[in-house]
Amino acid sequence: MVACTNLRLSAAALLAALAAAATVCSAQQLRRNYYAGVCPNVESIVRDAVTKKYRETFITVGATVHLFFHDCFVEGCDASVVVASTPNSTAEKDHPVNLSLAGDGFDTVIRAKAAVDAVPRCRNRVSCADILAMATRDAIALAGGPSYAVELGRLDGLSSAATSVDGKLAPPTFDLDQLTALFARNGLSRADMVALSAGHTVGFAHCGTFAARIRGGAAAPDPTLNRSLVEKLAAWCPDGVDPRVAVTMDVVTPRVFDNQYFRNLQVGMGLLASDQLLYTDSRSRPIVDALARSSVAFERAFVEAITKMGRIGVKTGAQGNIRRNCAVLN
Repeated sequence: MVACTNLRLSAAALLAALAAAATVCSAQQLRRNYYAGVCPNVESIVRDAVTKKYRETFITVGATVHLFFHDCFVEGCDASVVVASTPNSTAEKDHPVNLSLAGDGFDTVIRAKAAVDAVPRCRNRVSCADILAMATRDAIALAGGPSYAVELGRLDGLSSAATSVDGKLAPPTFDLDQLTALFARNGLSRADMVALSAGHTVGFAHCGTFAARIRGGAAAPDPTLNRSLVEKLAAWCPDGVDPRVAVTMDVVTPRVFDNQYFRNLQVGMGLLASDQLLYTDSRSRPIVDALARSSVAFERAFVEAITKMGRIGVKTGAQGNIRRNCAVLN
């Protein structure tokens, strides 16, 4: 007989184990070359569409990566974040926390879907969820990041509601315990969380998300923020700045998907408080240092983590379908 005290002590571990088990079950529904029999060239079709979009604007990279993260963490990787609101229903994308998602990410998915459906044998045979997963990988590779095999076989979600977003995504004010718990609920470890944070190396942040770190009336700037960066940010985001103004989160190599993000944290140049705490907290600092030291270690950790993230909440069978239009539920 197991003592009740042991059950209480293991509750957090049990929750993480259940999340991991769900991720494993989802992974069993996924495989490489899933579309070999129905749309064998789907990966090259999506890659070409993403490349064309990337050549128009570099924002494509960060916008697509950001979109994939926000999709998977809410209702699983099911492209529900791409669905547009209707007069009778407010979709995920219009939740306040998702207003930071750049339109270029949505446009990348819509264009890639159109390119796939332009091939007769592929039309309505490839899910928007899988297109988003492939487009994310391709955008990362175009920015100099790792190219990796994408597991496919997700169906698109059957619903999208702004209310489902509540509590699923981390605000920049989260501490390490809160971040770790959020990722654990999705079957991801603290090491995965740190590695995935590197998505910010090609990201943008609106001035309002870090304004309190650079000024706060009579308050001094955040002491963990690099002094020279404070001066730059204050110039880029003066008082009264348009809230739509955004700055690159990696001010050193903003157009390259690399491990500079972690080197920035080592010198106090994490733009968001939730970025910088990965280094200031002694529990996550060793992971940051390891990924900052080796680009090989960084790429390996990132690929492993984003592959695991791509297994979250995979829809199969009657749980989903393949949308004719990624922005509209069938």
